[in-house]
Amino acid sequence: MTAWDPERYLTYSDERGRPFVELLRRVDADHPKTVVDLGCGPGNLTALAAERWPTARVVGLDSSSAMVDKARASVSGIDFAVADLRDWAESAAPGSVDVLLSNATLQWVPGHLELLPALARAVRPGGWFAFQVPKNFDEPSHTVRAEFAAEEPYAAHTRHLEAPASHEPAAYLDALVREGFAVDAWETTYLHVLTGEDAVFTWISGTSLRPTAAALEKAGLFEPFADELKKRLARSYPLREDPVGNSFVLLPFRRVFVAARKLEA
Repeated sequence: MTAWDPERYLTYSDERGRPFVELLRRVDADHPKTVVDLGCGPGNLTALAAERWPTARVVGLDSSSAMVDKARASVSGIDFAVADLRDWAESAAPGSVDVLLSNATLQWVPGHLELLPALARAVRPGGWFAFQVPKNFDEPSHTVRAEFAAEEPYAAHTRHLEAPASHEPAAYLDALVREGFAVDAWETTYLHVLTGEDAVFTWISGTSLRPTAAALEKAGLFEPFADELKKRLARSYPLREDPVGNSFVLLPFRRVFVAARKLEA
């Protein structure tokens, strides 16, 4: 099992795409020349940026070759490439980007708050830096998985994994104000109504479960882990029923958004 699976990720594409659409609405850029999407995944959301700014050169970067292969096969007119976000931040020319975007990616980068100045330098005066990160790591969708993975026989194979993390909106605002940006930062908690068997397991299997799954697959332990995890998640997210008898589970999902404009000198 690879670390990232584009098809799994796209299972709830509407729910995952909504934050990106709402982020784009806050970016008041008229005719940018260069738009860069850091952590483009399978490219379906990067395509929305290309539709928003049809005259721009749009670049999508992701550290997963599987994601970039999917993006190249599915979306035309965008320059997709495999790249590490940290390497890009170090090598990007100052003021070379008009709109810098990142959707649900920075949480995977350890110490990303300290990386923001390097990313901010790539944005030209008058340009935009906009991103969103999950802030739901204290929800059962994460804690149940983490607690179970810390049990034997799984712990020996998962204890080295770094957990995703993000910060409060004010921390991002303060960091970018220091870099000369006017910052709009906010948070939203979505209530995702999920249907289908093992819905929460299916949701996390496209994102937060992937590193754990990859580590346990190598050890031949993922199948029993997954079977038990489904049961534990089902207890944390009980089935609900609407008035006509349709079953669903409710997944609260908190996200932090930042849309920042670099001030002119």
